[in-house]
Amino acid sequence: MKIGVGAFIDESTQAPDVIGRKCEELGFESIWLPEHPVMPVATRPPQSSVSDRVFENQQVPDWYTRIPDPFITLIAVAAATRRLKLGTGICLVPEHEPITLAKTIATLDLFSGGRFLFGIGAGGIREESAAMGVDFRRRWVITREYIAVMKELWTKTDSQFQGEFVKFPPLKSLPKPLQRPHPPIHIGAGGMGPKYTRALKDTVAIGDGWAPVAVPPHQLVKDLARSRSRAGRSRLQPARNLHLHAHRDGLAARYHPRLRRLRRASPGLHPVCAAAYRAGARGSG
Repeated sequence: MKIGVGAFIDESTQAPDVIGRKCEELGFESIWLPEHPVMPVATRPPQSSVSDRVFENQQVPDWYTRIPDPFITLIAVAAATRRLKLGTGICLVPEHEPITLAKTIATLDLFSGGRFLFGIGAGGIREESAAMGVDFRRRWVITREYIAVMKELWTKTDSQFQGEFVKFPPLKSLPKPLQRPHPPIHIGAGGMGPKYTRALKDTVAIGDGWAPVAVPPHQLVKDLARSRSRAGRSRLQPARNLHLHAHRDGLAARYHPRLRRLRRASPGLHPVCAAAYRAGARGSG
């Protein structure tokens, strides 16, 4: 089992290079940064066990509006570290243009020495999706196509695509990611009712791993079994990796010694810093 950190870094915390170096010194495997390009002033928080803890009194907290661009922030972390893996936890894929997003990720992966982990989601705040020009009802349909576009650009010398949302003739897109065939894609979701089932389906169909959020251990065992079963029926391979994001109220976030040392060493780090666990899909722990 490898342990990483999910962190909210902003202008009130220590700088990303400082936090990244401390994570690496303490032996963490990875750091995961969230994304929200905008946060509407008037919004209804998504309904989930996670948002109940984040959106106190159904209000968006101030720190949730201050999330910097994760890719630029991860570049700063990459420049200050050598081994620490760099993850988006999560990138809101349909809120990007997929060709330029593919270029950004390939560049980051190349110049970080192949350390990028692509945690993805489609967004859970309807007003944010609308502001970013995304049809909220079809956000996962868009996401699946955008991932297909990026895989085409990452893996082909001459790439072309004809889809519902994206169409282009043969193109060259360089650089390619250092990791082959591409950085691992981890489907972010969990503990969110019907969306949970969708996340498992997408993990099998388009992902390399699953990044559930605040899932109790007994539920995790059941859902990993469902994932392997679904993969067997569809003749696809089950996700190779699991990244479990545990809220700070979970046991690990409260008691793991490395996380406690990080919090003491980085006093500005926001208290919703979480622990992320990476293990094989069949693995123990």
